[in-house]
Amino acid sequence: MKILCPRAILPMAILVAVSCSAADRDAPPDFVLGAVEFSGPPGSAEPNLFTTGDGRVLMSWHEPTGEETHALRMAVRTQHGWSEPVTVAQDRAFFVNWADFPSVVEQTDGTWVVHWLEKVARPPYAYHVMLSRSTDNGETWSEPGRAHQDLSPTEHGFVSMVPLAEGGVSLLFLDGRSTGPGPDGHGMGPMSVRFNMVSADGKIGSESLVDERACDCCQTALVRLDNGNFVAAYRDRTEEEIRDIAVSRLIDGEWTDPRVVANDNWHFAACPVNGPSLSTAGDDVVLAWFTAPDGDNRVSVAFSRDGAETFGTPIRIDDGNPSGRVDIELLDDGSALVVWLEQMGKEAAIRARRVEASGALGAPWTVTSTSAARRSGFPRLTTTGDEVVFAWTLVGDDGGVRVATAVAVEPIGW
Repeated sequence: MKILCPRAILPMAILVAVSCSAADRDAPPDFVLGAVEFSGPPGSAEPNLFTTGDGRVLMSWHEPTGEETHALRMAVRTQHGWSEPVTVAQDRAFFVNWADFPSVVEQTDGTWVVHWLEKVARPPYAYHVMLSRSTDNGETWSEPGRAHQDLSPTEHGFVSMVPLAEGGVSLLFLDGRSTGPGPDGHGMGPMSVRFNMVSADGKIGSESLVDERACDCCQTALVRLDNGNFVAAYRDRTEEEIRDIAVSRLIDGEWTDPRVVANDNWHFAACPVNGPSLSTAGDDVVLAWFTAPDGDNRVSVAFSRDGAETFGTPIRIDDGNPSGRVDIELLDDGSALVVWLEQMGKEAAIRARRVEASGALGAPWTVTSTSAARRSGFPRLTTTGDEVVFAWTLVGDDGGVRVATAVAVEPIGW
């Protein structure tokens, strides 16, 4: 959603930055971060955010109810603050994973739709994508239903869910129906990328195949353009184990052949658990991703002004030692705000910075210090009005889901 206009940045002569300089680090950031405004209970984790058409922010997360049981919870942020959390489902056979988190969106008719992962068989990675709907702001929820047609006891997850203009939701997800038993419980064989639509009343449509071979456990990304076309991004996987970011577009009911956005040529014979992020407004699309060819860890951003048919030169935005875990949002002036995890000595930080399609970069700044451990999860951001809302997981005995908001610094004469 494109709804924020921070101050301008002077164009830079070099479009692709290798890292920020000391002067960049000393420069004032484009945003001012407020105090933590939401704190989940100890053990809460895996937050995700969605901004509704009227500017409310929906957040979903997992919360422990016992040693091995969880509840799926959500809350709403309005101009008056955060609502009391409601329980979507609890004590089910949730598959709780630091990198594969639930989500919530709002349909055009105001219905909330939540997805989560649920175990369906004894193998550790046999789980399916489940959906539940609420038409009364979370007071009651529909009986959960499967979001895909495949019933095999294999992995299904890393979902990106986007509302449809005509009502209902669309889903992009990884599907393990072509995999077989592996030595560590993960399926052996190709993981595919698939797309599905669910009608406003919850009926599952016919699935379509986007790519028959993709990275096994990296997040997907999906956006819907104003013209009704969709753009999907994910980490591809070649027979030679090259794991670069690919994009495909759904045009007139057909997915285009996947196309690698940047030939990073990252050879990695394992899953890096680091997917891309997309944001769109009109025909503008922005993509953020992590890569590490030859051990050169970096986070890059690329802009498209033609609905993801083409992308500009990748722009490096990290501080020199990123771990990835990216999220990105387009802003009102056509620039974007990107967030990622950066190694800072023995610790880590959730960093953010603004980037323009020209390659101009704002000063990077720290949203919060954090841990590089897996349990710190993936930082999330969304925009509403003139605010940016960040959510993350604070690790430790007293840790849990945390949320803070930043506002743009207003330039003189703006």
